[in-house]
Amino acid sequence: MEPVVYFAGWQAVEETLKSGRKPRNGRLYSMYHGTHINNAKDIIINGFKPSTGGLLGQGVYVSRNIDKAKCYPQKTDKSEKVVFKLKVNVGKVKKIDCDNHPLQKLWHQNGYDCAWIPPNSNVSAIKTGREEDCVWDPNRITVVGVACCVDDNKRQELRRLIRKQLRVDECDLCGQQTSDGPHHTQDCWECSERICPFQKEHVCVK
Repeated sequence: MEPVVYFAGWQAVEETLKSGRKPRNGRLYSMYHGTHINNAKDIIINGFKPSTGGLLGQGVYVSRNIDKAKCYPQKTDKSEKVVFKLKVNVGKVKKIDCDNHPLQKLWHQNGYDCAWIPPNSNVSAIKTGREEDCVWDPNRITVVGVACCVDDNKRQELRRLIRKQLRVDECDLCGQQTSDGPHHTQDCWECSERICPFQKEHVCVK
């Protein structure tokens, strides 16, 4: 006789843009940006200001790798850094995979919204295994959260400001933003704990 397996609960896994995977045109992805804590409020309220230069020219430099984002700004103590979680509409993407690529700094003038240097490319300025993403229009980037900030009070303050800018509330159970009204919650069918279907996981405790 086969053993009976009882299941109660779930775990959800968020899909992210993995390293080395080319962004698909027109898709919305989660990415990160590290900045100085003194710039954080201005970015939340007024948006990003494109850099005037860089490896891929003008634009806003973002990263799909949170550990890379934590390195910026360079030569800055971690107590003065903030890493934002972003939603990025990449639009039309151009891959730059070699030194002196003809569109390395001219991709936007040729109809592209985002430039991407893949890992292990032939771009000598990029360390092995690293990659680079640059977005031309700051309006394609939305700050949706604080991924890293060692000052807990500052982190909470910035999160409140983000929610205010997005004009959203936050579900008490799943912690997600609820711009379309409160989530429909219910009692768990097994343990009767109040749950939200958008929770990343729920384990019944008897």
